[in-house]
Amino acid sequence: MNKVWGVVLAVIGGFALGGIALYRQEPINSLWIVVAAICVYMLGYRFYAAWIAAKVFLVDPTRATPAERLDNGRDFVPTHKWVAFGHHFAAIAGPGPLVGPTLAAQFGYLPGTLWIIIGSVLGGCVQDMTILMLSTRRDGRGLGQMAREELGPLGGFAAMIGTLLIMIILIAVLGLVVVNAMKHSPWATSTVFATIPVAIFVGFYMRSWRPGRVLEASVLGVAFIFLSVFGGGWIDHQPSVRAVFDYPGISLAAFVIVYGWLAAILPVWLLLAPRDYLSTFLKLGTVFLLAIAILLMHPQIRMPAITQFVDGTGPLFSGKVFPFVFITIACGAISGFHALVSSGTTPKLIANERDVRLIGYGSMALESLVAIMAIIAATLLDPGVYFAINVGAGVVGATPDLAVHTITGWGFPVTTQQMANLAHDMGESSLFARTGGAPSLAVGMASIFGSTFGHGLLSVWYHFAIMFEAVFILTTIDAGTRVGRFMLQDLLGHISKPLGRTSWYPSVVIASTLVVAGWGYFLYVGVIDPNGGINILWPLFGISNQMLACIALSVATGIIIKSAKARYALVTALPLAWLALVTTVGAWQKIVSADPKLGFFSAANEMAAKLAAGALPPDRAAVAGQLIFNQRLDGWLTIFFTAVLWFVILDMSRICLRRLRGLPVPKSCEAPYQPTKLEGVEVAAGLQGALGSH
Repeated sequence: MNKVWGVVLAVIGGFALGGIALYRQEPINSLWIVVAAICVYMLGYRFYAAWIAAKVFLVDPTRATPAERLDNGRDFVPTHKWVAFGHHFAAIAGPGPLVGPTLAAQFGYLPGTLWIIIGSVLGGCVQDMTILMLSTRRDGRGLGQMAREELGPLGGFAAMIGTLLIMIILIAVLGLVVVNAMKHSPWATSTVFATIPVAIFVGFYMRSWRPGRVLEASVLGVAFIFLSVFGGGWIDHQPSVRAVFDYPGISLAAFVIVYGWLAAILPVWLLLAPRDYLSTFLKLGTVFLLAIAILLMHPQIRMPAITQFVDGTGPLFSGKVFPFVFITIACGAISGFHALVSSGTTPKLIANERDVRLIGYGSMALESLVAIMAIIAATLLDPGVYFAINVGAGVVGATPDLAVHTITGWGFPVTTQQMANLAHDMGESSLFARTGGAPSLAVGMASIFGSTFGHGLLSVWYHFAIMFEAVFILTTIDAGTRVGRFMLQDLLGHISKPLGRTSWYPSVVIASTLVVAGWGYFLYVGVIDPNGGINILWPLFGISNQMLACIALSVATGIIIKSAKARYALVTALPLAWLALVTTVGAWQKIVSADPKLGFFSAANEMAAKLAAGALPPDRAAVAGQLIFNQRLDGWLTIFFTAVLWFVILDMSRICLRRLRGLPVPKSCEAPYQPTKLEGVEVAAGLQGALGSH
């Protein structure tokens, strides 16, 4: 029967994919994309993931996991598979699957859609499941630790340094997306602010006031989050209160920086864990609600399959469709950040090895579905509206009239009245130049929800979507900052042992401050950029994220070959080879390109020449020195990340060749087999453990 269902899914999925790729009589119905994606994900999970679990890793349900063997009620806690699934999904599902596909829509709907579906099934899901399995077999060791112990000290140290610096870039870009979504939007700002005391309330409720009353706390927390959306609408219509929440980008950047620092040093039960827990409900609920709305309304895709910007002249970001569609999509198909979660908290919660397929492969498949929903929401907008929202004023002009004239000249008609009406419907004063992808995605989501559940509530749906995106992002910022703090403490421990103790409070404060200062600087860089920061930071974000995935796949490939399973190494080696090619080509172009719209150094040189000649307007001249320095810094960081990546790949190749030739290699750090004594894990106990150990 399973084979019959497999054939049915393959036929339906293949037919839908063929329709997406070959049908050119636009507009195309979004239902084709949803059906193709779901069928491919189900096929990948049912057959490919099962084959990897059985053949590559020999998953053994009788083997005790570190959550059982090292159970301490705090970090290592055997957790019910669905609770662990929710925890893992909340931790990995940041803004990447929302923002990356939205930005990549400048190439048209086809390139991004195909890469999201194919890349996730063969790359992203495999990486997440593989790293989770390897870490579970190694007492929950982190990616850097596994690299150091399995590949040796040189490759391992390079991987740890590169991973930490990449993490700083990733968090900075996430913060920029939040800032651009809330900038001069009192409704959005007040709603996002309100989610913080709600999370703290739930933390106290579950720990001190009503211990064990998980359902009560969950219902209250979700209800308060929804009330915050309506409360934001009330604030937006009260002139005296509205001004209190109307902030420019710099002020909101300061808020995000302070929030990230507090989240890293406060006890996890007070802010980080309850926020992640509540965001799981919000994320999953919204994704499924959006899927239902698309299935009911099946809106038409208005963006062409391919736009003229595949030649590298895109206004959102420069670069040809190869390699930049893969770099821009990032987390929607494969994300290096996931490897840090899969080798961080999640392996310490796995109660049974058979749960790894659901939690590792399944969570990433669900995140990829989020990316599919994002690209649908972005491409169902009129293309002119899409570009008016996403392109910075420095590209299209500082006034609405200049912007619509420029965008219409590209062949995507839009009018100032059309944009004014749209902004009014969404409860905003203006939607021009709201770069970062989040606002245009929110408009698309509001349009879908409004058409399905009530058009009169468009402004509520829009700000609900903004809050949904912000919660996605802040969850990743606080978790990422804490992971970065752990990594930095591990490195500092080589200088001074007390600094390496994660529980020593002075070390906590010092490491957290250094990490936040690092990503806070790059966030400031993006905020002051006249073009919105995305053109500078998102390519660096995408390149560094994919390089981190390459490092994770390198470690996995090395371990598989060391384990005498070289015939199965292509499972990770093939996606590694593709990503290494894509990221290296992208990095090379960003470093050496003479086009100032593409190359970091050429952009800095052009701006320096204009500044020296007095050819810059006063507002740009005021920040030109900072932008010149930052463009060059981005260029040098790209060079460094590329060098680290190839050092790790070559070191992994060296270890693999030694193993294949029968020469000595570093001893495996896999824990010895111990039989499990667990017969089952209660959901309530697992939930309490997850909340106390994040």
